[in-house]
Amino acid sequence: MPKSKPVRLVDAHRLVGPVPFDDLPEDPRPEMDRLGIERAYVTHTLSLYSDPRAGNEALLEFDDPRLVPVPVVVPGVPGAGEPGSVEEALGWGARLVRLCPERHRWELTGPTALRWLAALGLPVAVDFEETSPAQLLTLARSLPGLRILLLNPGYRRLRAIAELMTEIPGLWLEVGTVNTQGGVEWLAERFGAARLVFGTGAPVADDCGPRYLLDHLDLGQDDVDLIAAGSLEGLL
Repeated sequence: MPKSKPVRLVDAHRLVGPVPFDDLPEDPRPEMDRLGIERAYVTHTLSLYSDPRAGNEALLEFDDPRLVPVPVVVPGVPGAGEPGSVEEALGWGARLVRLCPERHRWELTGPTALRWLAALGLPVAVDFEETSPAQLLTLARSLPGLRILLLNPGYRRLRAIAELMTEIPGLWLEVGTVNTQGGVEWLAERFGAARLVFGTGAPVADDCGPRYLLDHLDLGQDDVDLIAAGSLEGLL
């Protein structure tokens, strides 16, 4: 089958801001232009590596429709969360929020988190290394309407990922790190391309590899276009 090229390309997982101990560009747009990425959903590096509030404030100051904010949410009792309340988070107008339970030391399936996520009613993105299959299953069973985008799954955990996708209909998968031969095609055959999402994790992770992978998938044009942009819109 001839390889299909995406008509539109949206990066569901990109970072903006300084990266500790590394000399990487803070502005993603030149690299997006080089790779033909129309738009990116971005989280500020300060929110991941340092201060969630400072990072979110910096992120929400961006005024470019190509960079769609994905703020970090830290559910907590009054005085211990970011933002200070669910109402404040809803005021951001975000379409997707990011969860970092391991980095910021909170329980993904704890009672406070479950109350926050139920009240937010927004899709959430979480790195596979920040959680576990058991936690994701508990989260999905506790909040069956929650839509989850699983970031950085890698390719060595395909069996666990397939089990999760079987058990959790509201789970979408970022495929930038599924860089084993036929891995994305295997997932698309079993779960449909509409649950697979293009993302890079750049600039901390490589973005050329996921871009090359997308251009060389052994899938039809409709499936490639879903992964490149359409599946993310379905999630959101």
